[in-house]
Amino acid sequence: MALRLLSASVFRPYTPVIRNSASLAAIRAYATKKYTAEHEWISVENGVGTIGITDHAQSALGDVVFVETPAVGDNVEKNDAIGAVESVKAASDVCSPVSGEVIDVNGALGDDPTLINASPEEEGWMAKIKISNPEELDTLMDATAYAAHCDAEEH
Repeated sequence: MALRLLSASVFRPYTPVIRNSASLAAIRAYATKKYTAEHEWISVENGVGTIGITDHAQSALGDVVFVETPAVGDNVEKNDAIGAVESVKAASDVCSPVSGEVIDVNGALGDDPTLINASPEEEGWMAKIKISNPEELDTLMDATAYAAHCDAEEH
């Protein structure tokens, strides 16, 4: 009984409470990761999408030896090529999952393209885009749907 009273008085005041679906929507809009069928990912935070290729894609490509990124200031449309990844096995275009303006690129990839192999969905990001049409995100897959997509491709 004493433990129950202690936990109620100590932990409950510090537990965040989300009272309505508008609050949930605000949290979801703050940071969301989506995937394309062509194995690009986009992580969205405050209207800016960070884009790269998925772990599945880098694994299929093999050792990456060169990465081409877009130029800051480029305006891109959804599905436009924004760069390329070359490996010992193949070369592949990277397409933008959304429309918008390129506001940053990962310059570290020029010096160390293997970042894509080592950390494709974190340090190996390619570009950041200020999203001009957030509704385009609705056409992309969440993590569960993307995992199912990858499984279907393998079978």
